[in-house]
Amino acid sequence: MFPEFIEKLFQEVEGKNKKQDFCVFSLSTCQWCKKAKFFLHDRDIKYRFIDLDKIDPSEKSKVLTFLREHYKPERISYPFVVCDDKFVVGYNPGKYEELINLGGN
Repeated sequence: MFPEFIEKLFQEVEGKNKKQDFCVFSLSTCQWCKKAKFFLHDRDIKYRFIDLDKIDPSEKSKVLTFLREHYKPERISYPFVVCDDKFVVGYNPGKYEELINLGGN
C-alpha cells in the first residue's frame, strides 16, 4: 500500500483487531494525534504510525509529498489517518468509527 521508504519508517502497535490496515501519520507532541492513537488502542486495533517530527526532514518531505499526491487531501493536518484506501485528516473519532464499521467489526 505504501512505498518501501515509508514502510521502513512505521512503528507497529499490536492489537487483536487486524482486519484493516490503520496507519497514523502524526507528530509526537500533538495531543490530537495521541488521542487518535489512544482511540485505536482502546478498541484493540492493530495499527502502524510514524511520528513525522522524529524522522529525518528529507524523509518527512518525501512522506508528505506521497500523501499529497496519492490521497489528494485539501490539506495535510495531524493526525493523518489512513485505513486501507480511505483517509481522515485531523482527529475525528466519528469518521474512525465509520472506517472500523466498514471492516465488519
